[in-house]
Amino acid sequence: MAEIEVPSGEELEELKGKKFTRKVALMTALYAVFLAITSLGGNNAAKEMLLVQQQASDQWSYYQAKDIRDHMDRGQKLKLEAELLERKGAMKPEVRERFETLLKDLEKEENRYQKEIKEIKARARELEKERDRYRSQDAYFDFGEVCLQIAIVLASVAILSTSLTLFLFSTLAATLGCLLSINGFLLLVRIPLLG
Repeated sequence: MAEIEVPSGEELEELKGKKFTRKVALMTALYAVFLAITSLGGNNAAKEMLLVQQQASDQWSYYQAKDIRDHMDRGQKLKLEAELLERKGAMKPEVRERFETLLKDLEKEENRYQKEIKEIKARARELEKERDRYRSQDAYFDFGEVCLQIAIVLASVAILSTSLTLFLFSTLAATLGCLLSINGFLLLVRIPLLG
């Protein structure tokens, strides 16, 4: 019959520690994967937020340019109307006709500018809403990253100290970080202080 060697208490404790260490190390690797995904989501949200903010600023500048042009044309129209009223009787028919044509053209321009201004304003507001959505996403990613980084540190310390308590805290921090990250992508829940 073959001889069976029974491990000593110290050997059993060492094997148990290795199993714990492998389990925690595997979980730490998973935390790092989630951290990378969260970091990527946060970087993309921040970039998009800045890009959309620039587009919104451009739209508002365009809005202002159109609005200024509209005011200038309106002033010109008022000036022509006043001049026409003042000199109507003394004007030659072809001059009066030219004034009236100019007034009609300015009125068409005014209507066109008013329509364009409304469209530009609506587009700028849409871009601002999009910017705000990216800003909200970014906040969830930021806090998700922090929680995942804390989870990795706690898991590392848990390996060194073979502490189940620290490992449980790291799991809790990682779970919170993952939930914040998922919420960053989907914005299912709005947490008041985050966005």
